[in-house]
Amino acid sequence: MVSGLLAVAMACGAPGGDSDVEGRGSILVYSGRDEGLVAPMIELFSGELDFTVDVDYAGNTHAQVGRMLAEGDDTPAEVFFGQDAAALGMLDENDMLETLPDDILGLVPARYRSSKGTWIATSARERVLIFNSARVTDAQLPAGIDGLLDPRWRGQITYAPTNPSFQSFVTALRVTRGDDAARRWLTNFLANDPIALPDNGSVVQAVTSGQATLGLTNHYYWYPLVLAGGASSVGLHRFAAGDPGALVNVAGAGVVKYSDNKPQAIEFLRELLSEGAQAYFADEAAEYPVVSGVTSTTYELPPLAEVAGLDIDLDELASVAQTRTMLSEVGMV
Repeated sequence: MVSGLLAVAMACGAPGGDSDVEGRGSILVYSGRDEGLVAPMIELFSGELDFTVDVDYAGNTHAQVGRMLAEGDDTPAEVFFGQDAAALGMLDENDMLETLPDDILGLVPARYRSSKGTWIATSARERVLIFNSARVTDAQLPAGIDGLLDPRWRGQITYAPTNPSFQSFVTALRVTRGDDAARRWLTNFLANDPIALPDNGSVVQAVTSGQATLGLTNHYYWYPLVLAGGASSVGLHRFAAGDPGALVNVAGAGVVKYSDNKPQAIEFLRELLSEGAQAYFADEAAEYPVVSGVTSTTYELPPLAEVAGLDIDLDELASVAQTRTMLSEVGMV
């Protein structure tokens, strides 16, 4: 990477790299996803496309959104590839994304794409509760997040309040229950003395080591423990369907409205939904494929259709700024 920019030659034609990758020009992707994960996946496209893809990894998802909003219609970005629906929703709210063709939208279940047709999920992740199985059994755990307010869990729950995934969960709580109810839940949760940690990796470590009994995190932090043999000490608990704690969020992508190369940008999105790319997300990141029929050969992930989740329009997660204000007001961040 040079100054946050990676050029990936996506060529079709003769072997050995002799084909003209500039045949249809190039596109610039602003990626808020981790380069270590995304760059090898994009390499899978080599030989499939006849244009060059430049990927800018200069900031995380929300930093890239802020940059695009500041650039406005002068942004050089032609595709935005982000870590969560909130970021995509913010771009959509500011009329920066193009409406996608039906053949792409039709590849993704309606609940995992923009209701306006401006972005699609590329993979999904589920909010879960992990637990130290030496201290508690799955049957003893609450069906929903309100059960976490029980005094029996005082000082035993860990979470990462500054993490975007936790903040998206709180946004879903606000959207589904209202701001007043969300504020009450946060206040009561804090009164139960939860252990705040900087990130999800620390949450998993705290539960594994016994520092905490329960941890709020994403499903894909637990599945690698299974491969490493650690699942005997740490279990995974899913909240009931419809509970805010069962939120399924997504990584996704959209075509920037101001792109001069929309056909190529749309083709790039189509590749993100290809069987190879979907299998990559499942095998390398334990993320749920959003295209039906694709499974992981590494992890025993249930099909996304069997994950109960929360019935919510993911576009509504765009109000994450209000969530951060609320978290600050209650003293959580």
